Amino acid sequence: MANFFKKAFQDMKESAKAQHEVDKANLEAVKAESKANWEEAKMSPSARQAKMQEEREAQIAEAKARTAAAQARIDAAKKSK
Repeated sequence: MANFFKKAFQDMKESAKAQHEVDKANLEAVKAESKANWEEAKMSPSARQAKMQEEREAQIAEAKARTAAAQARIDAAKKSK
């Protein structure tokens, strides 16, 4: 019985350490994103517009790829009937 509790507490300790690492990494990511947002806010309007256009084009490309993948799944499902 004592060995059971020893193992349980060891598992909890390891889990807490792993969660701490996750929390630490998430905090660093939030800090970096916040700084990036601050720097982007100081961009010139034309640079901001160009960046937004690049993001829109990337989103369109991603949506088209998802559509093509879905269509391929539809075609495969129809052939398997």
